[in-house]
Amino acid sequence: MITELARRVAAHARTAEHRYLLGITGPPGTGKSTLAEALRAALAPDAEIAPMDGYHLPNAVLERRGIRERKGEPDTFDVAGFVANLRALRSAGTVPWPTFDRRTDEPTPAGVTFTTQRIALVEGNYLLTWPEVRPLLDEVWYLDAPRDLLAQRLLERHSAGGRDEEAAVRKVYDSDLRNAELIARTRELADLVIADRK
Repeated sequence: MITELARRVAAHARTAEHRYLLGITGPPGTGKSTLAEALRAALAPDAEIAPMDGYHLPNAVLERRGIRERKGEPDTFDVAGFVANLRALRSAGTVPWPTFDRRTDEPTPAGVTFTTQRIALVEGNYLLTWPEVRPLLDEVWYLDAPRDLLAQRLLERHSAGGRDEEAAVRKVYDSDLRNAELIARTRELADLVIADRK
């Protein structure tokens, strides 16, 4: 499947007059990062990943605003900065892009730099939720999976990240799955839906 998807991206990118921006979106736990990494490998050296997670607000800012527990929800990101850098990314010039370090739970400024890559794999939850983002993307793919599978994967993710069982359950059911419901409303806006039924 990856080979076929990579061919689709490469064919579309060849006709673009700017750096080609593919959006990969869907609820947390659907495998967006995994797909983006597989596509980057298949399209190397012409593609790089631009993760939306690099635009998480720093924990100090979230704590000051009293919203640290809701980290990952739409208002806990620097949306204006994300949109501004998407515009820069389309120009095909050199663009530093922040990434996210799960070990420190913080964004890393200029974690990756786009130089000659003609394809940007823009990966994140809210690409179809924030209306100012969609016009900057050439195509958006939506990854989907059943709610119980998402819950299982997210519980494993949070446990691996150091949360105890109670905190992991609270994060998944009070935040992650609520976000998933919000994101699911945008499914029909995608150019392609890829469903995971494992």
